[in-house]
Amino acid sequence: MADKSPKKDATKKVAGKSLKEKRADKQLKSAETEKARKR
Repeated sequence: MADKSPKKDATKKVAGKSLKEKRADKQLKSAETEKARKR
């Protein structure tokens, strides 16, 4: 049990980073699609 809590903490930190990265990815993808539409 003692091994699980630190791992959960680490995954939480990684999840927070991935969420921010996902948002950035969405913004990049939307910008790319807009450029493709303009073409």
